[in-house]
Amino acid sequence: MLMRAPRESGSWTWMLDDMPGPELEFALTTAARMSVVLAKHELLELNSVEWHWSHIGREGAAGHSRLAVHASSLADPALPDRIRAVHPQARIGSFTVLGTGTWFDADGARHKEYRLVELLLVPDETDLWVELSVHHDVWGRCSFRGEPQPIIHANNAPRLAAALRELEQVLGAAAEPGEPTYYGRAVGHGLGDPDIIDGLGPDVTHATRG
Repeated sequence: MLMRAPRESGSWTWMLDDMPGPELEFALTTAARMSVVLAKHELLELNSVEWHWSHIGREGAAGHSRLAVHASSLADPALPDRIRAVHPQARIGSFTVLGTGTWFDADGARHKEYRLVELLLVPDETDLWVELSVHHDVWGRCSFRGEPQPIIHANNAPRLAAALRELEQVLGAAAEPGEPTYYGRAVGHGLGDPDIIDGLGPDVTHATRG
């Protein structure tokens, strides 16, 4: 099992404006287009979408719901109405696209990991904010224990970089690196190199989980 950080070890964001239609439909269509790219690079095999909702004027009633979907059904014209029907009077705040991705160990063996990457979309009346994030250490030059891992990095990081470049083409906008966290930071189309002291990077395992 991989250790998963409670905060992202790297993230990339896009702000898309001039929405051609209703915000919910635009968010789902964008998620579908991005999911095709992520599936191509074996980073996200979609199995569900989760959304947060809130009721205005009902004492702050809020919650989240989840619906099992696959990549092609994200673009289904009937999906927005299915989502709206769950809580007809609620306002939808954000979507998280969830699924399983593939990573490769130092021997080149492939492994499946749930939520290897996460795709978050926050629609508004005039624009759509999108974030792609990673929470594991297989994308970095050092593990969460601070141990150099050049082979694991070489086996995984290029696919993430290729996917980010292709997403930029699909969305028509460059990705902006997200804010750094205790667990890492995005630089360009990958993770920034950690500070190396006596051959090791920082050990953050006390704040991660399996």
